[in-house]
Amino acid sequence: MSLTASSTSPLQLPFTTSNGNYLQRNDFGTVGTSRFPSKYHFLSSKTQGSPLIRCQSTSTEEPKTGNPLDKASNLLTNLLSGGNLGSMPIAEGAVSDLFSRPLFFSLYDWFIEHGSVYKLAFGPKAFVVVSDPIVARHILRENAFSYDKGVLADILEPIMGKGLIPADFETWKLRRKVIAPGFHALYLEAMVKVFTQCSERSILKIEELLGGEDLHGKKTVELDLEAEFSSLALDIIGLGVFNYDFGSVTKESPVIKAVYGALFEAEHRSTFYVPYWKFPLARWLVPRQRKFQKDLKVINECLDGLIRNAKETRQETDVEKLQQRDYSNLKDASLLRFLVDMRGADVDDRQLRDDLMTMLIAGHETTAAVLTWAVFLLAQNPSKMKKAQAEIDQVLGQGRLTFELIKQLKYIRLIVVESLRLYPQPPLLIRRSLKPDVLPGGYKGDTDGYAIPAGTDIFVSVS
Repeated sequence: MSLTASSTSPLQLPFTTSNGNYLQRNDFGTVGTSRFPSKYHFLSSKTQGSPLIRCQSTSTEEPKTGNPLDKASNLLTNLLSGGNLGSMPIAEGAVSDLFSRPLFFSLYDWFIEHGSVYKLAFGPKAFVVVSDPIVARHILRENAFSYDKGVLADILEPIMGKGLIPADFETWKLRRKVIAPGFHALYLEAMVKVFTQCSERSILKIEELLGGEDLHGKKTVELDLEAEFSSLALDIIGLGVFNYDFGSVTKESPVIKAVYGALFEAEHRSTFYVPYWKFPLARWLVPRQRKFQKDLKVINECLDGLIRNAKETRQETDVEKLQQRDYSNLKDASLLRFLVDMRGADVDDRQLRDDLMTMLIAGHETTAAVLTWAVFLLAQNPSKMKKAQAEIDQVLGQGRLTFELIKQLKYIRLIVVESLRLYPQPPLLIRRSLKPDVLPGGYKGDTDGYAIPAGTDIFVSVS
């Protein structure tokens, strides 16, 4: 069956039709992923007709073998982490699991082998890994105040300080109360304009890439769609939150390079089982730590400059009046401007920096992952793609996107929600027990549950 993309709306989804092992591209869009559990890339190949998109697996199924380093690591875990936890199964991680592939692959393997609740041993670190909804509900909802963010806060604090993600509950509650009024209806309406402008830059870039006649002598173009969505999200956050155009869709600024450097370091710290970066001289002696400090300096100087400029032009007023501003004609309609001008906010530069850093670092990657998974799923379901495009054509027509029109894109919203259900972002939540607790046995687990001591680090897998 052949599908033809409608041209009645300015927004066109990447239409595909099934063609054996290929996906037929009909409009500007193509599909790509990186760092995904499925380990697939999508390659766009130029043919006489429309480019074809084919799925290429990059997974490997090589058997793992133990080595002396693994045995030493497991021995160290038993010495420092107290051995077993009653009847809870123990998964002894191989050092290669940390470096040869994403940790999610290994977590899935251990889930198949040990069940939905098990202890994972890695050198001086040990974690309880939970993949059971009953146990997850016990930790995240029913006994939420018995747990804090533990390792997550330890990892993110050097980057985000006391921002919304690593903050303790009391700090989070205070900061959310201050920030929430900034997301009012007129601000959201103004942001739709920003979304449209930034999205059109991305569309133009992709159209130019795929529309070349000779493609520089190549017959295949590989497009990392997650990277493209990351750049798009960064540009939107820059304009919407800071009134700063990173321009990352069309160029790579030093700030964006520093942001990715900080993210890579956070990922490294989350999986490396010896926290060597805490050693007093590590920030000067270890090359990657020197680079990390340099990246943080670049980001901090950028954010400090934006905060300083906003405060120099401050026009303090009440929240109600701020929410009634004509944001469609404001030169600076950013969230930073709102927070600086809001009377009674009493926010110091450090707290503003932490909040802005959190939005910059955490806001773009999760958004990019969700969008990439959504396109990935649509590419596998041409009938759903056709229905989604039909809704866009019907709602938008020849007009431009507005906040009210977004509310009418109900099927598009369901696509995003379903993508989040299948591939949650983030796929893993981290908690640490503040006091002794007994976890439920969950499905097919120990009916007496699992007793854990205070200070137990827990991975809650929500994918």
